[in-house]
Amino acid sequence: MRSLPHVIRKEFRQISRNKIMLPLLFVMPIVQLIVLSYAADFEVKNLNLAVIDHDRDPMSRALVDRFVASGYFTHVGQFQEVGAALEAIDREEADLVMTIPEDFSRSLRAGKPSNVQLLINAVNNQKASVANTYSQQVLALFNQERLFERFGGSAPGGLEISSAYWYNPKLNYKIFMVPGILAILVTMLTAFLSSINIIREREMGTIEQLNVSPLTKFEFILGKIIPFWIIGMVLMGFGLVVAYVLFGISTAGSTLLLFGFVSIYLVAILGFGILISTVTETQQQAMFITWFFLVIFLLLSGLFTPADNIPVWAKGINFFNPIKYFVEVMRMVMLKGSGWTDIRGHFAIIILFAIGFNFVAIRSYSKTTS
Repeated sequence: MRSLPHVIRKEFRQISRNKIMLPLLFVMPIVQLIVLSYAADFEVKNLNLAVIDHDRDPMSRALVDRFVASGYFTHVGQFQEVGAALEAIDREEADLVMTIPEDFSRSLRAGKPSNVQLLINAVNNQKASVANTYSQQVLALFNQERLFERFGGSAPGGLEISSAYWYNPKLNYKIFMVPGILAILVTMLTAFLSSINIIREREMGTIEQLNVSPLTKFEFILGKIIPFWIIGMVLMGFGLVVAYVLFGISTAGSTLLLFGFVSIYLVAILGFGILISTVTETQQQAMFITWFFLVIFLLLSGLFTPADNIPVWAKGINFFNPIKYFVEVMRMVMLKGSGWTDIRGHFAIIILFAIGFNFVAIRSYSKTTS
């Protein structure tokens, strides 16, 4: 192992000599974390509402005003018929159309139910679902106000619901996204760099010098992993500082526990990258294969949508997805304050990944003297 420090020193020198590498390692991930945390916001606002009001009564106008006052809807116009309103949806000028019937106000004043029709653009099914939910909430509130008016300021007995949001009281989507985005950026950077590492040595012609050196395969792989492991840990620290300074997100749980998990996770993901580097012949091949796996892992990781929502057959694939466990641990420790007993299963699985990927990488690397 006496040769290992020299290999590590060589790796850091190669990184420092590359003028593009240093900004790639530190500046780009931080910029991406800031930009993506603001851009990757799935909270739906400013829904464009078109209205067909056949009643033309102060009560129907009050309903439209209630939609606008909610802060989620923008009234984009009145229409006389459904066809014209649907054309507004076709032109992307409206997201939903609300049709108010002629007897709307008369029925409510008489204590009878009245139907309001909602036609929602469902090209984006998530946006359509949220628009429907918001609309139902506005209609329920409007109906409650009418009951209060009818019963002289006091509605008949009913349920009173008191709710509280844990871990994210203000329902700020950035609090949900920042830990996951940080996990993805650390993963992608370290995986890509490690996947082209050995191939870059081969294309530069320096691999032959390493092959004829007294380095064992274990020392060689370890010398490739340690520099990027250190970079990954430093990047993780920078990311946590940015999360706290810009977004006010501190680690609710143990920072030491979080870094302990990250240290093992980086060994696993770097081993995965080195494994790809040992079985490919060019940097283009390595990057293509790495991107192929990372896209699948990313989409199944639960970064954007809950991992529990995927089909049963995909859950079997997701069991072998290391990014999934990283994203879960980041959110559990940073947001919920989870401790060792909560994430020890994740530790065990990541340790198995680390051992497996690096064992196969060492076995796959062919140390020749040609």
